[in-house]
Amino acid sequence: MNPDDTTMRDDHEQRLAELESRIAFQEHALNELSDALAAARDEEARNALLLQRALEDLRQLRLALSSGPVAADPANEPPPPHY
Repeated sequence: MNPDDTTMRDDHEQRLAELESRIAFQEHALNELSDALAAARDEEARNALLLQRALEDLRQLRLALSSGPVAADPANEPPPPHY
């Protein structure tokens, strides 16, 4: 085997090892990004559910306030118990 062939083979092996290392790093980064995206989607779904519940509570509160007498006016409230 010619010394130039050995040098070329070593160069190719080094480049191949570097490419394998880069691919492994990219696969790891891609897995981390995928996990982060899944967590963000889960959090978004939880937040959407909480928002829907809060909106429903607000609708119920508005309905209750609109159907009954408004007690915000102090003149309409009964006197305190110490009188």
